Amino acid sequence: MYAIIETGGKQVKVEVGQAIYVEKLEVAEGESFTFDKVLLVADKDVKIGAPYVKGATVEAKCEKHGRGKKIRIFKYRPKKHSHTKQGHRQAYTKLVVEAINA
Repeated sequence: MYAIIETGGKQVKVEVGQAIYVEKLEVAEGESFTFDKVLLVADKDVKIGAPYVKGATVEAKCEKHGRGKKIRIFKYRPKKHSHTKQGHRQAYTKLVVEAINA
């Protein structure tokens, strides 16, 4: 059984027991979080939402919060003696999917 959920402007395919990394959510470590924006639920039959499946939820437990690897942004303008260097680390939340309720 799997489901496709929407979180952080992205769509994520999830299964029970799977660990997923999503945009940072305001939930404490060890607490449960419920996704109600479920786009699709597939078991023996497939339920597709328009846009969301009515009454379907995905429950996940927060394992940790963190920040991803640093990426470096370097902008260079030739013949102008101009360049900028910038770094960024994206915050994330690691969740473990516990149940898919259809």
